[in-house]
Amino acid sequence: MAKLTRALESEAMKLSRRQRARLAQRLLSSLDPEVDADAERLWLAEAERRLADLKSGKVAAIPAERVLKKVRAALR
Repeated sequence: MAKLTRALESEAMKLSRRQRARLAQRLLSSLDPEVDADAERLWLAEAERRLADLKSGKVAAIPAERVLKKVRAALR
């Protein structure tokens, strides 16, 4: 089984980023069959919208370090 898993992982890593994201979403969804399909669809659409905003320059990314530093400061 471990050999098959490694082979599947290797093949999955050859997929495009978008294909890997969709595969990951489907795999995670399969762990909880009670997932609300509409909510999943809406979250995926939101993630794609945010990615498009980043790529177009409409919004700027904030480095994780800065975000985490701000959150930690707020929790003190």
